[in-house]
Amino acid sequence: MFWKRKSKLAVAARDSFAIPEGQRVYAIGDIHGRDDLFAEMVDLIRADNAARTPGRVTIILLGDLVDRGPESAAVVERAMSLRNEFPDTRLLIGNHEECFLAALGGDVRRLRYFMRIGGEATIRSYWKDEASLGSASFEDVAERLPHLVPADHVRFLGEGEDFIEIGDYVFVHAGIRPGVPLEKQSLADLRWIRDEFLDSLSDHGRMVVHGHSITNEPDEQVNRIGIDIGAFRSGSLAALGLEGDKRWFIFARAEQTECAA
Repeated sequence: MFWKRKSKLAVAARDSFAIPEGQRVYAIGDIHGRDDLFAEMVDLIRADNAARTPGRVTIILLGDLVDRGPESAAVVERAMSLRNEFPDTRLLIGNHEECFLAALGGDVRRLRYFMRIGGEATIRSYWKDEASLGSASFEDVAERLPHLVPADHVRFLGEGEDFIEIGDYVFVHAGIRPGVPLEKQSLADLRWIRDEFLDSLSDHGRMVVHGHSITNEPDEQVNRIGIDIGAFRSGSLAALGLEGDKRWFIFARAEQTECAA
């Protein structure tokens, strides 16, 4: 089931948040192997950007490109190629990328954990031979998988960032630990934190844009904006657009598309 946390009565430290003049940012939530939605989102962003005044465009992928959905390999390939059109495309490492990269080291225990959290779908997208995968042992998969994932995919995912700061916004995969300076945040919190961040009323100094925690719709609070709307099972993918002190949402949907300004 999807869930939606109740809004809390927190006091904002400022009335508005902004990014530098002349820049436009599109942050895309957790894709989780839904290349169909990712392709549609790129088309929508392309159209949205063309309809606005010229500006320097940054696209931020909030992490969790892989797992759960059926086309993780295609999602990674599309993310890499996106830089051909939008050179300032940036990737945050999510907890699922972390586990995927760990599983490529040949450790069977890490592979088992990766598969438990949705990694089997990722493995299938690279393996492509259902018959041989169905008869393979964990040891077989641990040995063969590193040879099936292209080196440029591994490099792209491994070079992802842990957080991105632009103007009054900070972009992270999961969130931040309240009260801890950004430069001292642990990777575990940036990639995995949930309740301590989601339940916090703290002023973080910046507006935090994140994925990782699924809600039915974008979760706008006074100190954070969550845009993981469960693409792999909802059939909907969300992106946040930012320019100056304005922000808007774009939605790619399996059956129809919608853009809300």
